[in-house]
Amino acid sequence: MNNHLLPISEYTPEPIKFIGFTQPHGVFLAIKEPELTILQVSNNTSHFLGFPPEDLLNQPLSKFIDQEQINVFLDYLSQQDLQSSNPIEFTINVRDENIDFDGVIHRSQDILILELEPTLLDKSKVFFKFYPLIKLAVSKLKGADSTPLICQILAKEVRKITGFDRVMLYKFDDDGHGYVIAEDKLDSLETYLGLHYPESDIPRVARELFTSNYTRLIPDANAKPIEIIPCHNPITNQPTDLTNSMLRSASPCHIQYLHNMGVAASLTISLVKDQKLWGLIACHHQLPKYLPYEIRSACEILGQMTSLELANKQDNQDSEYKIHLASIQSKLIEYMSIDKNFIDGLINHKINILNLVNAQGAAICFDGEYITIGNTPEQKDIQKLVAWINQNLQESIFYTNTLYQFYPPAEEFRNLASGLLVVSIAKSQKNYILWFRPEVLQTIDWAGNPYQPLQIMEDEGIPLSPRKSFELWKEIVQLKSLPWKSCEVNAALELRNSIIGVVLRKVDELEVLNRDLERSNNELDAFAYIASHDLKEPLRGIHNYSNFLIEDYGETLNEDGQSKLRTLIRLTQRMEDLIDSLLHFSRLGRIDLSMQQIDLNKILDNILDLLSPRIEQEKIEIRIPEPLPKIYCDRVQISEVFNNLIANAIKYNDKDEKWIEIGYLPETNPLQFYVKDNGIGIKNKHFNTIFRIFKRLHGPSKYGGGTGAGLTIVQKILEKHDGKIWVESIYGEGTTFYFTLQGDEVQ
Repeated sequence: MNNHLLPISEYTPEPIKFIGFTQPHGVFLAIKEPELTILQVSNNTSHFLGFPPEDLLNQPLSKFIDQEQINVFLDYLSQQDLQSSNPIEFTINVRDENIDFDGVIHRSQDILILELEPTLLDKSKVFFKFYPLIKLAVSKLKGADSTPLICQILAKEVRKITGFDRVMLYKFDDDGHGYVIAEDKLDSLETYLGLHYPESDIPRVARELFTSNYTRLIPDANAKPIEIIPCHNPITNQPTDLTNSMLRSASPCHIQYLHNMGVAASLTISLVKDQKLWGLIACHHQLPKYLPYEIRSACEILGQMTSLELANKQDNQDSEYKIHLASIQSKLIEYMSIDKNFIDGLINHKINILNLVNAQGAAICFDGEYITIGNTPEQKDIQKLVAWINQNLQESIFYTNTLYQFYPPAEEFRNLASGLLVVSIAKSQKNYILWFRPEVLQTIDWAGNPYQPLQIMEDEGIPLSPRKSFELWKEIVQLKSLPWKSCEVNAALELRNSIIGVVLRKVDELEVLNRDLERSNNELDAFAYIASHDLKEPLRGIHNYSNFLIEDYGETLNEDGQSKLRTLIRLTQRMEDLIDSLLHFSRLGRIDLSMQQIDLNKILDNILDLLSPRIEQEKIEIRIPEPLPKIYCDRVQISEVFNNLIANAIKYNDKDEKWIEIGYLPETNPLQFYVKDNGIGIKNKHFNTIFRIFKRLHGPSKYGGGTGAGLTIVQKILEKHDGKIWVESIYGEGTTFYFTLQGDEVQ
């Protein structure tokens, strides 16, 4: 006999949810909607329904269920929540005898799954039998004041309802191991209370199923599995996903596990807290035992209510400690703000960073210095640890109570730092805060040797062979500290944020800069006020009185006097325009960009629509070779860029046949846009001066006047968008203004 055993690490986990077999205590049907055509069946339909599988495949469900019940069934299928419909009662004529079934439905891979189990209880008596038990159990659970008491009450009440020989509450640790925290059993059975079980007993794939399907019944561990016919679903050509199937057959490994424990029947109920599997209610019986759907549902309700109670109790227990940590954090932030050096604020007071996470030692690594407090490894060991952290830590926080598993050299200072919590302040500068906890020796009682691996037995046809011994096995756990609580981890993260936000930004320097900035802003505001009020008000007076003189005394003035008044009016108007342009330019630098996804074609359409009277008057041809892209930019300011450039192209054109081309170069990065015309052109020597504010290359009245601020404003807007603008021109033939926009193009 070949007894060669392969380690579990070399074995691919069993495809439990695609196992392809069901348990024999019910009938499985995979059905295609809306025709209700039977695609797959379990190979026991002859026994339960009186039809062999081949007579049911590709047949409508009405083959063995009458039309009246089919109509009721269709109503159930129309419900948004199928789970609320379960169980559905069916009466099926089997060999001239009416048999009652409980039907349970769900959908899997767009296939309707119907599972039928014969009804063994008098429905009229079920409610009156189990309601008092559930009501009493709920009352006891609500009155419990601790997690252990809640678990013990639940174990006792579930055993009372189910009648199983043993009911245990099994809680998972963060590492996947678990232990029995409550138990109710026959006196003749040995106790498992307080025993620990390794993660391999309930592997990850099995735990995932328990978060999808909250109850799992195996009424007879010795029963022969029933194959599903055909093995692959005809529609998907894959095995059907049985995750939520009540009848899904147990894996051979789990069946062997139950045999090794002397268990003939089991019921498992999930306890889920914060959407994670907190634990299990495990019910064991020494003989085969079937439980109707109603009893399993009652146990599931109790499990869900217990999950809520456990969450509430845990939150209440943590609340006082969280308040305590928040108070410590508040003090530390206060100290950091007051002390000259933020590190002094963290370590030189009665309340310090050790209190924040209940650590025995800490090290602050900042700008190449190592400042320690409490019991810590030597500086050389901390330096090596920080180098390892810098190389391996990708997130802003890392914590473990078994540092040796990640960093083997930690064994040398196990009595100081078997546990580590570290937050990154500035990874590039190797700035970290580390907290240490010492080794705490623990004695753990295991149900059997946890290091006996699951194995593959090639000669016996058992894919996985679980461990066989569950005798008490004591282990002294070394190189392990007390675990870090989630609220302690959160407190460390919040302290990190405070350090970055309060200290590293150098609060004092920032206050000085803020005062300078505030003073500058006030001066700028004062200038804006003077420009818009104090300067413009007398200017308007001069402008208005000049008009009054023309109107009232124009006849008494000679032509020279009237000409001078008209010149004065024109100059005051120009000065007001200059003030408005200067005011607009000064405000550009202070207005925050409102970046959003913008379709430049819509901007262009709006501008051309506004300029259409001038375009039609000048008979200008507008050319747009291809649609412009969508980019992230400030809509208002980029609109002003296009408006100024197009308006200039209209203004400075003296040709008989005028045209303006607007486009962009798709292959450029950043994107280059252009506005091209065949106008008067610009001499090379003026390429730079045209962007100076109020700089014009023509007389005040030529080409429609203007202040000479337009291109300066365009340049300022593009600089705020991290872009630039330049000009290419041939004097007398035309000009092209190119500009870039750094905003990401939207595909």
